[in-house]
Amino acid sequence: MGTDVSTQQFSGADRVRFRKQVSRGTEAIARMLADGLFTDHGAPPEPLLGMEVELNLVDDEMNPAMANAEVLDAIADPDYQTELGQFNIEINVSPRPFVDNDTMSLEQRLRTSLNRAEQQATRVGTHLVMIGTLPTLRTEHFAHQWISANPRYDLLNQQIFAARGEDIEIDIAGVPLGEHHVSERLHTSTDSILPEAACTSLQLHLRVAPEDFAAHWNAAQAIAGVQVALAGNAPFLAGTALWHESRIPVFEQATDTRPLELKNQGVRPRVWFGERWINTIFDLFEENTRYFPALLPVSTDVDPLAELDAGRIPALEELRLHNGTVYRWNRPVYDVVDGQAHLRVENRVLPAGPTVVDTMANAAFYYGVVRGLVEADRPLWSQMSFNAAAENLHAGARGGLESQLYWPDVGWVRPDELTLRRLLPLADDGLRAFGVSSKARARYLSVIEGRCVTRQTGSVWQRRAVAAREQAGEDRTTALRGMLADYVTHMHEGEPVHSWTL
Repeated sequence: MGTDVSTQQFSGADRVRFRKQVSRGTEAIARMLADGLFTDHGAPPEPLLGMEVELNLVDDEMNPAMANAEVLDAIADPDYQTELGQFNIEINVSPRPFVDNDTMSLEQRLRTSLNRAEQQATRVGTHLVMIGTLPTLRTEHFAHQWISANPRYDLLNQQIFAARGEDIEIDIAGVPLGEHHVSERLHTSTDSILPEAACTSLQLHLRVAPEDFAAHWNAAQAIAGVQVALAGNAPFLAGTALWHESRIPVFEQATDTRPLELKNQGVRPRVWFGERWINTIFDLFEENTRYFPALLPVSTDVDPLAELDAGRIPALEELRLHNGTVYRWNRPVYDVVDGQAHLRVENRVLPAGPTVVDTMANAAFYYGVVRGLVEADRPLWSQMSFNAAAENLHAGARGGLESQLYWPDVGWVRPDELTLRRLLPLADDGLRAFGVSSKARARYLSVIEGRCVTRQTGSVWQRRAVAAREQAGEDRTTALRGMLADYVTHMHEGEPVHSWTL
């Protein structure tokens, strides 16, 4: 979840110093861009696919298992790390070449790693679940005591509440489970940011040349609504049927540092889609510096501009720490490896799961469509307003495949129709441009096509399964546990979600 920091108190002087360091880091970015100091400047880097997959932990009864420390000890693999909630862990998949059949070897590596981790987790009475929100989470699981032991998480919790000055309110009106159902509503308050931990995601990284960053970020923003509609896998939280991809509103509300008065003033939220198309990555770092106060104002004594003057590439620790607490759905990432700086787009809109092949399909579709849009003769983002892209995100998250999204030259269209007519061929072209083999392209894009044809995503399957169980006489708690047990069985069988039956 970010750089580790120790528990501490922050003074006004700490905040002033941190703000200055972040500002100087932003100046350093500007100089590095102007002077061509990024390793990928002037030439596209070798395409690498990197991802982080967040996982939930459950016991044999499908209830949340507050055991991430024990599970990580049992797994004993540095690829697996702690996450915010004690019912979460994360696997970091090392970047691999995005060419030929390497995507398929990555799929096998991920599957093997997760199978091994599951075997080790069962030794401490837990199981791993790849899902957007754990449907058996209840409001009592959001109590402060269930925050992971890493001091960073508790410190972040303290700082968000210090900025907000009051409990966090979660208020979401859901989508009816069927034509004979009414809309449900989750309205609760909490004294911790743990509802954020309910939002388990797939995070995709793409390293790009500085001069190409804006086009890739704009493309990623433009397709966010389609992504969540096609991949929705988070329909339930706290016993309530919410959106097809409930992670979006839950995450937005769970880390909101603004009390009502600041919302009414139009102060920007920490979980932010943005407000405009960009021309350079510098636009994003500058916005983060100008608009957002520090949450974790931990400073070093290193002057990034002095580092540049001395001919060294600065780590920009303050800027990176600050950047990590502005939760853009597509986040700019500055990183230094072996003394050389590079830039990445981090895509954060997708949920985890349901299966490894679904995860790989979601990644392939994203990378392919982004590449196709970047290479188009006329940029898509020059043909639609930024507000339309933002509205698409919330529409796709709420209604899934039933939503209506706006698309240039098409108008209002369902995401499955748009994908079949326009985006699958575009994704195929984009993946071909990356060098992905025809076999890999067919394998993953056929999964996306299957969801569109059957009109079944992870969210659709979960909602149908719970509705069927309730119609058979089960109460909501029993139905959610039974559905999740069936989900875990399907997940381990590994067939893509569009082929699942009830």
